[in-house]
Amino acid sequence: MLNLQQPEMLWLMVPVIAAGIYLIRKGAKKGLIISRMVVLALLVIALASPYNVVSKISSSENPDLVLISDETASMELFEKQTATELYGSLAANTPTNVVKLTGESTALGDAIVQYARGDNQIVLVSDGNSNKGQDLGKALEFAKETGTTVYSVIPELQVNDVSLYISGEKTVVLNNEYQFDIIVQQAGDTPIAYQIEMYVDDQLVRSRTYDQEDDSRTIPVTYTFTSLGAHTITASITASDDRQPINNVFYKTVYVVPKPKIQVVTDDTGSPMADVLLNLYETSISTQLTDLDNKKAVVLDNRGIGSLSEAEIQNLQDYVSSGNGLYVVGGDSSYDYGNYLNSSLEGLLPVYSKATEWKGGRNVVLVLDVSMSTSAHGTHGDILGNAIHVLTKNNENLRGANVGVIAFGTEGLDVSGGLVYMGVPSNINRLEEQISSIAPAITSTTSLDQGLVIAQEWLAEGEGELDVIVISDGGIEQKYEESLKVASELTDAGVKLYYVHVKSSAPSQYDKSGNAFAKILMDEVGGLYFPVEKEDRVNLVFDEMEQPDTNESIDYSALTLIKYNPTHFITRNVNLSGNITGYNDVTPKPGADRLILTSTGKPVLTVWRYGLGRVASLSTDNGKGYDNMWSTQMYSGNNSKLTSSTMNWLVGNPQVEEGAVLEAEDTWFGTPAQLKLTMYDEGIPAITLDDTRSIDLSLTGKDTYEATVDVGQVGVHYISGYPIAVNYALEYRDVGINPDLEMMIKANGGETYTKSEAQALLLRDARENSQKLIKENVSQKIYFILAALILFLLEVIIRRLKEIRDMKEQEKRIQEGAEA
Repeated sequence: MLNLQQPEMLWLMVPVIAAGIYLIRKGAKKGLIISRMVVLALLVIALASPYNVVSKISSSENPDLVLISDETASMELFEKQTATELYGSLAANTPTNVVKLTGESTALGDAIVQYARGDNQIVLVSDGNSNKGQDLGKALEFAKETGTTVYSVIPELQVNDVSLYISGEKTVVLNNEYQFDIIVQQAGDTPIAYQIEMYVDDQLVRSRTYDQEDDSRTIPVTYTFTSLGAHTITASITASDDRQPINNVFYKTVYVVPKPKIQVVTDDTGSPMADVLLNLYETSISTQLTDLDNKKAVVLDNRGIGSLSEAEIQNLQDYVSSGNGLYVVGGDSSYDYGNYLNSSLEGLLPVYSKATEWKGGRNVVLVLDVSMSTSAHGTHGDILGNAIHVLTKNNENLRGANVGVIAFGTEGLDVSGGLVYMGVPSNINRLEEQISSIAPAITSTTSLDQGLVIAQEWLAEGEGELDVIVISDGGIEQKYEESLKVASELTDAGVKLYYVHVKSSAPSQYDKSGNAFAKILMDEVGGLYFPVEKEDRVNLVFDEMEQPDTNESIDYSALTLIKYNPTHFITRNVNLSGNITGYNDVTPKPGADRLILTSTGKPVLTVWRYGLGRVASLSTDNGKGYDNMWSTQMYSGNNSKLTSSTMNWLVGNPQVEEGAVLEAEDTWFGTPAQLKLTMYDEGIPAITLDDTRSIDLSLTGKDTYEATVDVGQVGVHYISGYPIAVNYALEYRDVGINPDLEMMIKANGGETYTKSEAQALLLRDARENSQKLIKENVSQKIYFILAALILFLLEVIIRRLKEIRDMKEQEKRIQEGAEA
C-alpha cells in the first residue's frame, strides 16, 4: 500500500488541472497539454513523498547489553560477585554497561523503563523483589513493547532469612471476632522451626512453635476486642535459621468502633440468622421499612413484593446507591415466590427471580499463533481480534466457564496465568487486555504443538466440557506431525478442538494439493474447522452443555453448598460445609458475582455493586422458615461466618459518620503515610502527630481533607488519638527470590538463568533475540520522477520525430515542384 509523508502537496494538482483546462479551451494543442499535465502530476506526487512500509529482519553479533545489578539491602543474602563475574564474561564479547541499585528500597521497574531503548537488551541480577516506583510487571511489558528483551539472573542464596508481617483490616467492630493473618516468609526452601509470640496492647495472648517447609506460610488468627479506640497487635518471631532480626517484629494497629447500626425487616425475629445479626450488630428489627438514617445496611428477610410500596423501594434505591448495603434473604414469600420478577425491587438485585439455565462446567483454552509469520503476512491483529471476539460474543456461554489464554511461536507461553473464572467482569477485562498486549514473536517457527502441550496440562484434571480453540494463520506445516500427536491425545481425553484459520498469503498453510493443513489436522482428530478471511470475525458456536439431573429423584436433603468464588472478601475466610433442603430459583444478572452454589449449580449467594453501595441476594431462607426449614446448617458452627462476612462486606466502612473521622493505614519505615479526614460536623479540622507536631491538611473534596506525612521511627504513633504503626523498611519484608519473577520474565520474551547458565547461554540468546522484525519506510519518490522524465522525453522525442517527418515531406514537395 502506498503512503504519503506530505499529502498536503497534492493540493498543487488543482492549479495544474485548472491551467491545463484553461489552455485547452484557448486552443492550445490538446495532446501536448495533457502530456504536460500528466508530467506535472507525477512531479506533484513525488513532492508528496510517497513511500511503502517494508518489513525486514535485523540482527547483531554484538548486541548492546545493560546489566542492572541489584545491590540493595535484600541482596545481602546472596552471593555478591554474581554481577561482577557476569559483567566480565559479557563485556569481553559485546558492549555491556552496568547500572547499580543501592539503598533500602528497590525500584526495578523504574530502572527497566529508564534503560529500555528498543535497540538494547537488559540483564537483571536481582531477587526480583521490587518495592518502589513503577510496577515490575508493567515495566517488563513496556520493555517488550519497545523491543527490549529483559533477562534475569538468579544469584546463589548464601544464608537464610525469615520475615514476619500481619495482614488485616484497620477498622474493627467492638465484640466481633476479628480475623487477621500472620505471614511468615523465608528466603530458603529448607524446613525450619520458629516460635511466634503475639501481644495485644502489651499483653501476651499467644505463644506457639511452628514448622515450615515452604517459602511462605499464612497463619490465620482471630481475636475479639472488648473496648473501643486504639489497640496494637505485636507479633515477633524467633527462628532457628535467620540472618537478620530487623524483620522479626511487626506492629499492627487497629481502631475499634461501635457496632454498626443495621435494620432487619422481618416477621421472624427468632430465626438463626436474626440471632447472628443481633449478636454482632446494633440491630433494629421491625416488620416495616422505617427510618434509615445512620443505618449501614438493611436486611429484607423473606419479604413479598406486596410488603413494600413503590416509595419505599425508591427510598431503598437512593439509600443503596449513596453507599450503603442491602441484604435480601429468600424464603417462601420472596423472589420467585414473592412476585419479584420484573418489579422495581428486582432492578436493585443481582438476580432475576426466574429459574436459572445452568451454564457451568465449561473449561476453554484459547491457543493463539503469534509467530513471526503472523506479522509478516498481516494476520497478527486478526488473530488477537478473533480471540477477543470469541470472549465477548460468546460471553453468555462463557459466563460460568474457566478460560485460559496461551500464545505460541517457537515455544508455548502462558498468557493468562492458567484458567481464569469468567463470572467476574474484571477477569474478562483483564483477559482482553492481556490478549491485546501480545506482541508477535521474533522467532520464525510456528510450533502449535508447544501451545497444545500447555493446554493439555491445564485440562488434565478438568471436568465437564473441555474445549481448545486454536486461532492461527494455518502455517503449521513445519511442526504438523508433532501437533497432530498432541491434538490426538487431547481428543482422546475428551477435549473438543476448534481451529479458526485466518487466511493469509503464507505458503506453509497449504499442502501441494492446495488443502489447508489446519483443515487436514481437524479432519484427522475430529475437530471443527472455521476458515475466515482477514478482517472477518469467526462465528463460533459451542455445543450445548449437558444439563444436570434435576428430576424428582434428587435427594433435596443433600444439596451440598459449594464455594464457587473462594477468593471474594465474603468467602475467602469461610470454611463452608453442609447442605440446604430448599431454595428460591433465581438467575444471576450479567455482571453479578456468584459466590455460593448448590451441587446442582443453583445460585445461593450472589452479589454485585449498585451505585456506590452493595447488594447481596441469598436465595435460601433464614434457617427457620415457617413450614419449611431450608438452611438450618448455614447458621451453625463455622458456617455462621458466612452471614457475618456478608454483612461486613455490605457495611463496608463501619465507622460512624459523625464528628471527624480519620483514616490511615499502617506504613513502612521510609514510606510516608497517607491520611484522610472527613468532617461530618462543622468546624476547622486540626490534627497533631504524637501531640507534638501539627499536620497540614489539604481540602480535596466536600468536607474531605488529605495529607501525606513522614510519621517517623519504627513503632506506634498517634495522630490525634488515632493509631498508626511504622514497621521495618519494606525492603526487608520479601526475602528470597520473587516467585513470580521467572514467569513475568518469560511472559515478556526473556529467560531466567543461574550464574553458570548465564555465562554459558545468555550471550547466545541475546544474539538470537537481537533478530528483530523492523518496518522501514522505503521512498517511492524516484519512480514518479523517473516516470515523469520518461514521459517528458517520450513526448519530446515523438514531437521531434514528427517535426523531422514533416520537414522531409515538405522538402520532398519542394523538390517535386522544382522538377515540375
